[in-house]
Amino acid sequence: MSNMTLRVGHRGLFTIPKALREAYGIQSGDAVTFLDLGGVFVLSPKPSEIDKLADQISAELQAEGETLESMLHALLEERDRDK
Repeated sequence: MSNMTLRVGHRGLFTIPKALREAYGIQSGDAVTFLDLGGVFVLSPKPSEIDKLADQISAELQAEGETLESMLHALLEERDRDK
């Protein structure tokens, strides 16, 4: 693993070094995932699996008739039960 410093330019833009773009097959116009882990930034050349999984879970819960409100209500009931 190597450590590289990037400079943020005008309008917040920065350039991914050519060696990394070539190593990971990143082309102009490709989408990359940028995660903020409490001030530690992770840049991934792959689309976020988290978003895909969240959409899948959401679709399954909706198919079962669950809503955000019903899940929050169940969470509050469970929290009250633990007191």
